[in-house]
Amino acid sequence: MAADDDALYVLTAVLLTPAQFPSVLGDDYPEACARLRLEPYAEGYGLVLGQDGEGARWTVATDDVTLVACAVAAWDCGMEYDLSPSESSVAAVLPGWPLALAVAAPGVPAPHDPEPDSQQEGGHDVLVPPDTEQWGPAQRRLGADEIALQWAAWREQVDDEVEFVEAGEQPNESVKRVLDEVRAYLHDPPPPGRIRSAFASGDARTLRADGPGWSMVARTDDIAFLLLDEEPGEVLPVGRGSELPQLLEALDEVALRPAA
Repeated sequence: MAADDDALYVLTAVLLTPAQFPSVLGDDYPEACARLRLEPYAEGYGLVLGQDGEGARWTVATDDVTLVACAVAAWDCGMEYDLSPSESSVAAVLPGWPLALAVAAPGVPAPHDPEPDSQQEGGHDVLVPPDTEQWGPAQRRLGADEIALQWAAWREQVDDEVEFVEAGEQPNESVKRVLDEVRAYLHDPPPPGRIRSAFASGDARTLRADGPGWSMVARTDDIAFLLLDEEPGEVLPVGRGSELPQLLEALDEVALRPAA
């Protein structure tokens, strides 16, 4: 499935849909697709990451989203699943990986970028994971991903008396600007994927909103966290106060949700 027709040894796969995509690629679904030079079709794609027989890294985009979703669900349950997209479903074959992987295919050379003469015609840049030693939009979104995954650990670090920034207050102009932009999404819908809702414990939902220079992670029954490009490595908590519950409820109503 690689450019030289060698077999692709599949290591992992992720979904690239309006409601669920690797946020490292962009603030929304169209931006993530543009990063991979894919059309932002509503049905989305599956991204299959693997190595060819020489160990080179390749990312295969397939429009067989159901196949990839089934594989990911099986792997999450500890089950085996042979993920082999048909050639007719392949939308693009891209050199490199957009995500950092700690695994490699057995019996082949260590993961490395494909040689220039084996890459597709069309001049695709080699995909590389973001440098975690730097701070920027990709790292900010990765930070938000980590908070969503480790919510309980981050929540324990925050005092329950953190106050929500009311519309008329300006104790932290960066925080106020972001919250104003979040509210604006309710009246002027952003590109697909800017607001996403995922399952959380109980009846709660985990909300994720992104925008120019900022990311927000929140739980509908709790507080929110903000990360800003202009505040490297900082995580700003926003308490529930009198306004946040209604804002989160309204966001959840317009957020995209992964297919069940």
